[in-house]
Formats: sequence, structure tokens, C-alpha cells
Amino acid sequence: MIDKILSLNPIIQALLATIFTWSVTAVGASLVYFFKNVNKNIMDGMLGFAGGVMIAASFFSLIAPAIDMAESLNLIPWVITFLGFFSGGFLLFIGDKVYDIYIKRHPNNDGSFNKKRCIMLISSITLHNIPEGMAVGVAFGSVVYGLNGATLAAAWTLALGIGLQNFPEGTAVSMPLRREGISRNKSFFIGQLSGIVEPIAGVIGAVLVIKVQILLPFLLSFAAGAMIYVVVEELIPESQTNKKKDLMALFTLIGFSVMMILDVALG
Repeated sequence: MIDKILSLNPIIQALLATIFTWSVTAVGASLVYFFKNVNKNIMDGMLGFAGGVMIAASFFSLIAPAIDMAESLNLIPWVITFLGFFSGGFLLFIGDKVYDIYIKRHPNNDGSFNKKRCIMLISSITLHNIPEGMAVGVAFGSVVYGLNGATLAAAWTLALGIGLQNFPEGTAVSMPLRREGISRNKSFFIGQLSGIVEPIAGVIGAVLVIKVQILLPFLLSFAAGAMIYVVVEELIPESQTNKKKDLMALFTLIGFSVMMILDVALG
């Protein structure tokens, strides 16, 4: 079964991988059916671990192959990787600022739940899921060129890391909605819906790098910048709100080490 999946076209594999990351979001959202609250230590540990995986993946699976591809295309590696990396992070920075402005202009002062709050909650998570899905797609698409670090093992490990951090994201959407008095079914539906953009972005990322080769080093770096922004702005700060901050930091180191070992050993 595994060999059959690995023999598929990279675009199909990117679709399957991002369907997996979306499904993990749905599993996280489904906890609304079983619990009123989820253990914070477990959630923060997963966020810390996923953050470490994504940091390692940003270099070993995205930036390093981007440098190799830029050199092979006779481009200036540091210029392309800088432009891509900074653009990826800066785009999410702008997205966050636009979102903050929207909240200030459309406050919900009566304390009741309404569609406006629902839309804002979904959009904040969805904003981060788009570059994550694209990062997976770009990782699979780059395998076609046989670059160092661009392997199916690395791409699937990246999908695993993103899936791990999608689990608490799904829960982070569905649980608050349930506490607002929304039904379990609707809370679950909205929670899993936040991850539906990942398969779409994943396929787009894979197609772009395969069909337009010269874009590959930029898109790889772009995906890395977006992922690092998510890690620094969201995952690690959230995990560090835990009382056991040192343990959460250890989970981040473990996540980085696991991804590094898999990339080096299997790459």
C-alpha cells in the first residue's frame, strides 16, 4: 500500500498529503463531541513538537533545495532565497494586520455569538493554512528535480508535522464555538472547515513548481518564510504559555531533531 502511494504522481501525492493534514484538523475539531476541555499540556506539547518539525523542514526540505535549484538555474542563490523567504513571512504579516484592522472596525461588543465572530475565527486559522498547504505541495513538486533534501520522505514528514499542528488548531476553533452555545455538529463543521484550503493550496503549489521550473527556488523559500512566521508568531508563543515552559521547549527540540534525522538519514 505504501509503495503504491509513493509511486503516484507527485501532484497526486501532494493532494493525498494535504487531505491528510485536513483530516487531522477534522479529528482535532471532533474532540468537541467527547470533551468539554482538552488537557493543555498535551495540546501545548503537540504545538511545540510541530514547531520544531516545521523549523527543521523549512531549512532541510525547503531552503536547502531552493539554494541548489537557484544555482542550477544560474540564479543568485542568496537573492532568490531572501526574496522568497521574506515575501512568504511578510505576506502573513500583512494578512495579520488586515485581520486586526477588520476586528477593530467590526467589534462585537454585546458579548453574544454571531456570524461576524464566526467568520473572523475561521479566517484567522485559514490564513495560516493556505501557505502550509502550499508548502506541502511545493515539497512534493520539487521531488521531480532530484534536489538534495527534496525527497518523498522529507515531503511526507513535512505533511506529518503540519498535520500535528493542525490537530490543536481544529480543537482551538470548535471548542470555543461550543462554549459559545453553538451545537456540537456546527462547531465540528466549522472547526474542520478551517483546514479545507490546504488540499487546494497543496495542488496549486505542486503544479506551479512542476510546470514553471524557474519559480521553484522562489516558491520553496516563500513556503519556508511563511512557515517560520507561523511557528514564531503562533506555535511557539502558544506552547510557551504553559507553566512547564522548559518541557515545551524540549518538545520543540525533539520535533526539530526528528525532522532533521529523517531528512538526513532518508534524504
